[in-house]
Amino acid sequence: MRLLMLGGTEFVGRAVVEAARARGWQVTVFNRGRRGPLPEVTALRGDRTAPGGLAALEHGTWDVVVDTWDRAPSAVRDAARLLADRVRHYTYVSTRSVYAYPAPAGQAEDGPLVDVSPDSVDDTDYARAKRGGELAALSVFGDHALLARAGLILGPYEDVGRLPWWLTRIARGGPVLAPGPRDLPLQYVDARDLATWLLDAAERGLGGPYNLVSPPGHTTMGELLETCVRATDSSADLRWTTPERILAADIAPWTDLPIWLPPGELYDTLHAADVSKAVAAGLRCRPVGETVTDTWAWLRGSDGPAPWAVGLSPEKEAEVLAAQRQRE
Repeated sequence: MRLLMLGGTEFVGRAVVEAARARGWQVTVFNRGRRGPLPEVTALRGDRTAPGGLAALEHGTWDVVVDTWDRAPSAVRDAARLLADRVRHYTYVSTRSVYAYPAPAGQAEDGPLVDVSPDSVDDTDYARAKRGGELAALSVFGDHALLARAGLILGPYEDVGRLPWWLTRIARGGPVLAPGPRDLPLQYVDARDLATWLLDAAERGLGGPYNLVSPPGHTTMGELLETCVRATDSSADLRWTTPERILAADIAPWTDLPIWLPPGELYDTLHAADVSKAVAAGLRCRPVGETVTDTWAWLRGSDGPAPWAVGLSPEKEAEVLAAQRQRE
């Protein structure tokens, strides 16, 4: 199989490239070349936002394209049109954010969607940009376009810093503000499991939309953080705190305390999807312990913690924990 990866040096793209190489596929990566080259791949350079930026893709044929673009939909449209006669299957890595908000718990792929044009050049709204990218892929490839509506993505090389922040915070030890309830179910997908499913689905010629996160109950907030404690061999003391107290302290779910959302509309939208279609099509999710342990191993082997854009400040955490001790 011949894979063209649009992007491919970071997180999901990197996971796709590594999974394809492990299968013995021929891999071509198209990007701006801002990161170091990946081993055993053919590198094509270009900036798809610039005039003539797709010139490197004007020649060549591939079996599968995987595109992770998350900005102006017109860039997906232009790439798809250019490749239309030289590619069999187009996989667009989208997001569950394309559903109209709020998405009820248990919503499947037939839920209402945000409205946008595939010709849009607006890249300011993530949900609309991704839905426009879907429409662009569909407009060219039709039934041969696979729309992978991923939810929360975790695993090695994560560039947002959600799980890395929790790991580095817990590794420091001491009392840790742990957002409850402890048994709150979580849905996410390990980037490597996502990559495996994408390549399997493309090889089989699957098309249309699929929700791609773990089945409900795959893990809980308690299991995730307790696994972080074990993986880092930390002396951290998880101080489980009710959602009401956390919100009253003006702590932002998802950003100040990554991954976590209190029960409610946003939680139902992001952590309660129906994924039965993807599971029936072969989605398999590794245990949370493997995702956590491998992410910690990657962090320890990197240049050190990045300045993540998410995570609670030590000062704010200490303030909230102190107030909690006084109430107790």
